[in-house]
Order: sequence, then structure tokens, then C-alpha cells
Amino acid sequence: MHFSVGVEYALHSLLYLAHPTIEKPIGVKVLAAFQGVSESYLSKIFTKLTKAGIVQSIPGVKGGYELVKSPDNITFLDVVEAIEGKQPIFQCRNIVAKGVPYRQGDSQRAQMVRAGRIPCRINLTMLEAEEQMRNYLRGKTLRWLQETLAEELPKEVHQQTENWFHQHLK
Repeated sequence: MHFSVGVEYALHSLLYLAHPTIEKPIGVKVLAAFQGVSESYLSKIFTKLTKAGIVQSIPGVKGGYELVKSPDNITFLDVVEAIEGKQPIFQCRNIVAKGVPYRQGDSQRAQMVRAGRIPCRINLTMLEAEEQMRNYLRGKTLRWLQETLAEELPKEVHQQTENWFHQHLK
């Protein structure tokens, strides 16, 4: 299983957009500079976040992006799906139907397997695991992340972040 680094950049960017003392909106140029990533790469991420209804673009000289929803209502799963899409991680190809017993068999079971009417146990297991992961990510919100980082990170890190944005959003 693999999520692109875009998910991480998206979550970090949303964290700054959700920060209560950082002026909004924030432009992609500023967010990209803070995170040390190219502006064009981050713009592509924000296009996906906008399509998903997580952020909105504010036009103008002082424009940029702001959250559409409260940090309480933006889950990690929302962000993952915005960046990676909603396709299942595991893609069953009904390989069992290509095995000798089912490929050559004329039994009713063989016909049902070939037709995909008998579910693949491997596929069911993988889908169940994915659903558990989705449920976990559904339970983690941007607000949860803010609160957790407020406790975990040194106060100097929070202060440096706020100071940097205040200087660059003037």
C-alpha cells in the first residue's frame, strides 16, 4: 500500500490553513516556500483539494486558499480520497477462475467462479482490511491533528511557524 507524498503535503497545508492565528487566505506560493516544495506541485494538490470541496480559492492580490469546512469536519480520509481518488487499494482480477479446476471444470461452481458470482476470499479479506483503515482515517480530523501537535511539538516550533507566516503574509 502506498500513498503519495501529495497526501502529506495536503495535510500539512491544511494544518496551516486551519491555524487560528495565521491570517487567511494563504497563497500557494507562501505555502510552497514554507514547506520547501515547488509551487506548481502544490498547485496541483490544491486543485484536487478544491474539487473535493475542502478548500476554496479566493481571487485577488491578497487571495489564496481557505478551508471550506471546519477542521472538525475534514478527515484524513477526505484528504486521502481527494489526492489519491476513491479506488479500492486492492484490485481483484479473479485469478482463481484462471486456475485449472475452474478453467477446465464444467461444474456449476466452476461456472459461477468464472462468472465472478462466487466471491474471492482474498478479495473479501483485502476489502475488509481496507475498510478498517478507512474507518480509522475517518476518525482522525484536522482538529484532532491540531490538538495532538499542540501537545507534542515544542512551543518554539509553533511560535516559529506563526512568526514565519506573519512575516510572509504581509
